[in-house]
Amino acid sequence: DSLDSGMCCYYNLKTKEISEIPNFDNWMSDEEPWQEDIDKIEENWEDYFKIEPMGHNSSFQVMVDFIDSIDNETLKEKLVKSLNKPKPFRNFKWEIDNSGEFRQKWFDFKKSNYISWVNLKVEEENEFLS
Repeated sequence: DSLDSGMCCYYNLKTKEISEIPNFDNWMSDEEPWQEDIDKIEENWEDYFKIEPMGHNSSFQVMVDFIDSIDNETLKEKLVKSLNKPKPFRNFKWEIDNSGEFRQKWFDFKKSNYISWVNLKVEEENEFLS
């Protein structure tokens, strides 16, 4: 959820904890409730690696996979059309937001895919370091 909402996530290779801090390029607050996490990461930089959000290609593929997973042919057709128009992410979101019960199914599907993607990134980093 944090990656999907624009947060920066750092995985601690020793403790296996994830620290989440705002992407300060987009942050507009004088408060710094994440300062403790920022300090911890900066002081032990070698123990962390940054988990980047999914790129556009991966995010697009998750939408395609979701379409393949649903059994409502009418919605499938609308979603396929939304991806084939200009601004596919915005069009897909609009269709999903207006799809009733499928809206929550989309959120669950996307979250599950993001969890798998983060697990894969952690595995890749561990393999790289071994």
